[in-house]
Amino acid sequence: MMKKLNKVVLAYSGGLDTSIIIPWLKENYGCEVIAVAGNVGQGKELDGLEEKAIKTGASKCYIEDLTQEFVEDLIFPTVKAGAVYEGKYLLGTSFARPVIAKRLVEIAKKEGADAICHGATGKGNDQVRFELTIKALAPDLDIIAPWRIWDIKSRDEEIDYANAHGIPVPVTKERPYSMDANIWHLSHEGGDLEDPWNEPKDDLLLICKTPEAAPDVPTYIEIDFEQGTPAAINGEKLGAVELVEKLNAYGAANGIGVADMVENRLVGMKSRGVYETPGGTILYAAHAALESITLDRQTMHYKEGVASKFAELVYDGFWYSPLREALSAFVDVTQANVTGTVRMKLYKGNCVAAGIKSPYSLYNEEYATFGEDAVYDQKDSAGFINLLGLPLKVHALMKQAHPDAK
Repeated sequence: MMKKLNKVVLAYSGGLDTSIIIPWLKENYGCEVIAVAGNVGQGKELDGLEEKAIKTGASKCYIEDLTQEFVEDLIFPTVKAGAVYEGKYLLGTSFARPVIAKRLVEIAKKEGADAICHGATGKGNDQVRFELTIKALAPDLDIIAPWRIWDIKSRDEEIDYANAHGIPVPVTKERPYSMDANIWHLSHEGGDLEDPWNEPKDDLLLICKTPEAAPDVPTYIEIDFEQGTPAAINGEKLGAVELVEKLNAYGAANGIGVADMVENRLVGMKSRGVYETPGGTILYAAHAALESITLDRQTMHYKEGVASKFAELVYDGFWYSPLREALSAFVDVTQANVTGTVRMKLYKGNCVAAGIKSPYSLYNEEYATFGEDAVYDQKDSAGFINLLGLPLKVHALMKQAHPDAK
């Protein structure tokens, strides 16, 4: 037995990892285990969870509804930032971990626990996301990560351990995918996906239709934004959770939001994942379209760099960091005039803006027209180009005078 602990709060999902961790903690630490499941919109996964936790040895099980907090406080600020990791990943698992870890800390303090335990593997990103949040919010709490210390080495061995302890698990050796679901996305990793030469099997997708199976006619929807935050669909004001759910339904039906990518994990290796993010894909595209007419050139270009750094911080688990908070403050300033409506065309895996309007639009047809206008003197561009190109001209003259120069 390892060092005696009185009480441990476990991040509990009822999946393979956390199902066997309850008896493992009791066997190895002689402690009381309090299971905490964060509801971030994973749906049926929560059914029967409390009963299962108690049956497998937990003294108590909290099931906390964090969905609204997740959408309003983490998802929408990330969308406003335009943050996408490595061009594809819409950060579905990444920003769900901090909101869950925050509640783990709150309950650990309330219960007087000695430690928080999570089931993230020693090869993944989630261990970092959980632990950085705990360190930021409760630096004195111990952290237990079984995957880094127990003798179990594979998912097959986990299944064998569960069977030996009479614990039912939702993963079988026939469907060995590691999946993470929430209101924003569903991820798939492992199994045959570990070879990037393998195309995902036809039955892999559980939310989205394939583009081939999507309707043969496009769907049009209108999304209203208020200062960068989505507020309505087709003129109907919606709460944050309902809005995302509605966009998920539109996207899934039209085969939108499937990303198959090999990404660079924080811990050093590359991994392959397939992500289903139907509503999120629509939302990112619509928000970017609205910014195209409401942000000036300098702000937009600078914000692109901020978006990349923001995505990296979220991916790496630094939600509760001074830099992320500072970047969010910058983003909020940029969103002051990102108000308007975007008409989106959804068709067989594609979503494109089919119309954009804003009372704060910087698009001025009188200046942009190729027809005759009375506001733009084309002669002005000659002086502008002469000054812009002056450094190039001086450099070229120097090279003419000194052919050996670089």
